[in-house]
Parts: sequence; structure tokens; C-alpha cells
Amino acid sequence: MRRRTRTLAAATAVLLATACGTDAAAPDESAPSAPEAGTTTPTTPDVTPPPTGTAAPTLDPAFAVAPPGRRTGPVTVGDILVSSKATLDPDVVERVADLDGVVAVTTISLSNVPVENKVYNLAAVDPAQYRLFTVADSADFQDQWDRVAGGEVAVASALEERLPLQPDDFVQLGSGGEDAAVHVGAYAPQVEQIDMVVNAKRGEALGMVPDNALVINTGETAPGTLREPIEDIVGDAVSVQNLDAVARYGLDPDAFLSVQLLGSFADAVGVFNYTPTTDGRIVPDPAWVSSHITTEAVPILGSVTCNKYMMPQLKAALAEIVTQGLAGEINPDEYAGCYYPRFIAGSTTLSNHSFGLAFDINVPGNGRGTVGEIDRGVVAIFKRWGFAWGGDWSYTDPMHFELDRIVRPG
Repeated sequence: MRRRTRTLAAATAVLLATACGTDAAAPDESAPSAPEAGTTTPTTPDVTPPPTGTAAPTLDPAFAVAPPGRRTGPVTVGDILVSSKATLDPDVVERVADLDGVVAVTTISLSNVPVENKVYNLAAVDPAQYRLFTVADSADFQDQWDRVAGGEVAVASALEERLPLQPDDFVQLGSGGEDAAVHVGAYAPQVEQIDMVVNAKRGEALGMVPDNALVINTGETAPGTLREPIEDIVGDAVSVQNLDAVARYGLDPDAFLSVQLLGSFADAVGVFNYTPTTDGRIVPDPAWVSSHITTEAVPILGSVTCNKYMMPQLKAALAEIVTQGLAGEINPDEYAGCYYPRFIAGSTTLSNHSFGLAFDINVPGNGRGTVGEIDRGVVAIFKRWGFAWGGDWSYTDPMHFELDRIVRPG
């Protein structure tokens, strides 16, 4: 069989200072540009490693695991991603690993985290095993894996100028308070479709489902020829995605995909299954839409279509705005909607509008990157009722409000 050739992203690995305090760049709503063609020849990342014999700094020992040591094993590549809403049966994993054409597998935990209205794919991994499925520059970037083992998060290189950060390079992974604020230790290439990586102990603390996903390398075997045999083993309820198609087109158009959010969003979303279409939109599972999306009348805005788990506190917030004499501060003609099942324009990234958990009001005068004209009394009421405001973000979006925590009226 003729050997397959692969095109991999050539990206520089970057190690962050323990507390560098730099400002985050404004996130870009557009899709990332196509990566330059590169090779898998190992190179030395353009970083300054710690002095010989010293360990990477551990900001929070409570979430640290044993450091992985130097790489032992060949660097492969992630060809197929299998993901499920539940922990994969070890027998199923073994059967997949034993398929002819499967060279290597590693189990990971896979969840999704919304950060400033963009949904990112977060993996909790065994650094020693997962690193073998990244490109050589990343696999041999020792400080990255020591940082992950130490409880920090490694972020895909493409997000270095786009991921919204808190002061001192922390990122909020879910709504779990301080424990969900994790320091970014490094930027480096990751497995396709994985945006951020933490260790399994940190993943457990964040509430991630353990070992619900599988990264597969197929060596010289074309991944497409193994899709059906893998689907026969894992069943129809588990997503099987060819990552070589992801590299070419952005998403595998033949796979159904799942989103499992962390934090308060998880209670309102559950498991969100959808299928990407060739025109850049998504088709959510009709059963999910039926059980989660509702159209109801609310104060001030009239009829709105949103997530039914958010609706009670949305009604309560708007009712309080009325009783406080602030109804005139919201123009119903400038309401821009709530439930939009589609990707952010020009990308394959979902927003919280896809789940009906966000809404935009008073659009004129409240564009991105501005202070905005939203009445701050209105903002305060929405916040009391569990909504986060885009005006607080590193790259502001003052028209935007989204669910931050569940608040039960009464």
C-alpha cells in the first residue's frame, strides 16, 4: 500500500510565564486562516526552558499529577476522534484498538466550555500518552506537558491571539468559581478539533466525564476505510469523526457531533447533538430542539424563542426591569434574537445562541469593542438574575447577555 502523506500545521510552541499579566488580544469572530504546510521533523521550540533539574512551576498543587518525564514512544497523529456522552466501555476501546489498520489509541475526556460566547473543545488527558498524537514540535515541548501535569492548561497555537483571558493569563473553564479559573501554561499545536488540554485530575474537578473519547492513529491505512468498522463497534449513539477531513474542510460533514458543556450551562443543555451542513450551518437533533427550545411571551420584548431552562429567569429579570421603571431603556424593535442554531460567521465555532442561552438587545449603539449605551441599571438586574454581560468581556459586546448560572424565581 502506498504510504499516505499528511499536511500538518507548522506552529511555534510558546511557554508562558507563571504570571505574566499581559493583556489578551481581542478575539476574532472570523475563522482562522489555513495553516502553512509543514513537516513532522522535530525542531526545538522557540522558548527558554527552565534551568536543568528544575520542574515547571506549579500554581495549584491540588490539581497536579506526576510529571510525564521525557517522551518515550513514536509521535503519530490523530486520524479519527470518537466521542460519547458517557465513559467508553474498556472492552469497546480494546476492540477498536485491535482493528486491522489501527496503530495506536488513547482515551481522553472531552467536554466543551463557553468563553465569551464562543464554545471551545476541552480535553483532559494523560500527558504522556496524548502528547504522542500531536505534531513533533508539540510532543517534544517538554515544558508544555510538565505545565499540564502541574495543573495548568495548554492551548492550541491558533488561539494564542484569540482566546479571551483574565488577568495574569487565566482562562475561565466553566462556572465553577475560582477552581474553574486555570492558568494558561503554553500555546502549542494540539490534536485536530481540540482547543485546550488539562490533566485528568483537573478535568475531574471541572466535572468532565472521564474517558468519554478516543483519539485513533491509523498509520498508513486511510481513516475513511476504518470509519464503518469503528461505528459498528461503538454504536449509533457515539460520534466517529475523521480528523483528516477536519483538516481539509473544517468539520467532517458525514459525522454527527456532540457538545457537552461544563458548569451551569450543562444543566440547561444536556448533550447537544448536531450535524454540520455543507453550507456552513448546523442541524440540531430534533429531539433536543423539542425538549429544550420554547417560544413564549415575556415582558417588554414580546414573543421570544429561547432555551426553556433559561426562560423563567429571563421573564423574572424583565419583570423586575418593568417594576423598576426601566422598561423604556430596552427597545423591543432592537432585539436581535436568542436561538440561532448556526456557527459564528466564517467559522466552525458555536456560540451560546446555538443553545438558546444568549440574547442581544438594543443592537444600535452597542457594537463590539465599544462601551455601549445599555443602561447600567438594566445590566445590574440581568446580572442579579444570573446573566453575564458582554460589556464586561476583554473584547466588549455590550448588546449581549448570556446565561451564567441558574437562578430559580421564588
